[in-house]
Amino acid sequence: MDKSMSHDRIERTLRRRRVGKAAVYVFLSLWALIVLFPFYWMVLSSVKSYSAYNGEYIPSFFTLAPTLENYAEAFSAVPLMRYFTNTLIFTIATTAMMLAVTVLAAFAFSRLSFRGKNLAFTVFLSLMMIPNELVIITNFVTITDWQLRNSFLGLILPSVTSVFYIYLLKENFEQIPDELYKAAKVDGTSDFKYLVKVMIPICRPTIITITILKVIECWNSYVWPRLITDDEAYYLVSNGIQAIRESGFGRENIPAMMAAVVVISVPLIVLFLIFRKKIMDGVSRGGTKG
Repeated sequence: MDKSMSHDRIERTLRRRRVGKAAVYVFLSLWALIVLFPFYWMVLSSVKSYSAYNGEYIPSFFTLAPTLENYAEAFSAVPLMRYFTNTLIFTIATTAMMLAVTVLAAFAFSRLSFRGKNLAFTVFLSLMMIPNELVIITNFVTITDWQLRNSFLGLILPSVTSVFYIYLLKENFEQIPDELYKAAKVDGTSDFKYLVKVMIPICRPTIITITILKVIECWNSYVWPRLITDDEAYYLVSNGIQAIRESGFGRENIPAMMAAVVVISVPLIVLFLIFRKKIMDGVSRGGTKG
């Protein structure tokens, strides 16, 4: 009797777990459809012909005659390749300089001993409390005074530091046992060599995550480039798309406009698909394991 009751209880528990798991999967599937639908609609609109798109009184969720002419028109009607090149230069240069500053600053705050270190880090951390609008105003005045408007240097300089990334990497560096650092110093290893040979490999998942987040931030940057550049030769893809939308071309030919947006979105999607495991690894494991 007791065995049969115990068996029934186990069956009910397993049944509830299956129902709960099925409900979670259904909810996640519906949520994924909601999140992915705008991207699907963007791609769908980009492969519809101009006449087919404007001839739809009721939006169609598929097309039987896809075309790539919108992509060709997007590249020919506006200097889309120049926007791509500018964004690539801005993203690579900014990310590389940010990584150098972040790694060195995090190492200094986590491993080096100097007078006033805790006070300096507290003051540095308090910069996160300053509204971004105030920082933009200050940066704009500084870059203008230095006569760096409409230049890559003016675009890059305000973005080479990040208080949050330095704090995140510092916390990961501090999780590395002090015994490794002391043993390295006994062997005569310099601080820079210890950083390169020990700390960076151990914290590689976090560094990769920071790099990808910075690349996404640079690629999607809009307010600062829009504020500091009024010369089309220095437009980034975000500013270029806005310029396309504001022009007669973008308002008239929506499918070509969508094609340009798809082209600009693809690099970030590919980047995520390639490094998705690294991103998840960096988030889940932090910097405590190699």
